[in-house]
Amino acid sequence: MRQRRLLLFLTGAAVTMSALTASGFIGGYRLNLTPSEPLGLWRIEELQRPVAIGDLVLLCPPLTSVFADARRRGYLRRGLCVGGFAPLIKTVAALPGQRVEITDHVLIDGRPVPASSVWGRDGEGRVLLPDSGGVVPPHHLFLHSPFASSYDSRYFGPVPDSGLLGLARPVFTFDP
Repeated sequence: MRQRRLLLFLTGAAVTMSALTASGFIGGYRLNLTPSEPLGLWRIEELQRPVAIGDLVLLCPPLTSVFADARRRGYLRRGLCVGGFAPLIKTVAALPGQRVEITDHVLIDGRPVPASSVWGRDGEGRVLLPDSGGVVPPHHLFLHSPFASSYDSRYFGPVPDSGLLGLARPVFTFDP
């Protein structure tokens, strides 16, 4: 009898957790577990205007070999975007038509981007290749995070705006 109660309790807890997770996902809530932005619960807010420089956004990365490799290296978490990626939370740093130069830091239209140092190796000593830069193509965004070890457009280049989920709004977050 005791085992049956325990099994019923655990089943009920699993069903409750699944329901909460599903309703949170449907309601536009996402959990950020990477230090590129504060850790915690975020909400996707529908964008009611064109995306702008400085917008903090949630975006599904495209299914490319660059992102598949980043997933294998542990730069990206698992999630419900195409390819099994979690959405990225990044700041829009450049829009289509803007020129991006990447050297040991990032310049956009000739102006340096704060906190944009480019590293040659990741935290485990593996080679990191920066993007080649250039003009951001139509329907693409150049994304940035001021976190020094962030995996952002410095390394993967501009991404299609078709993956844009909306603005990222913190609900319950904290800095590690």
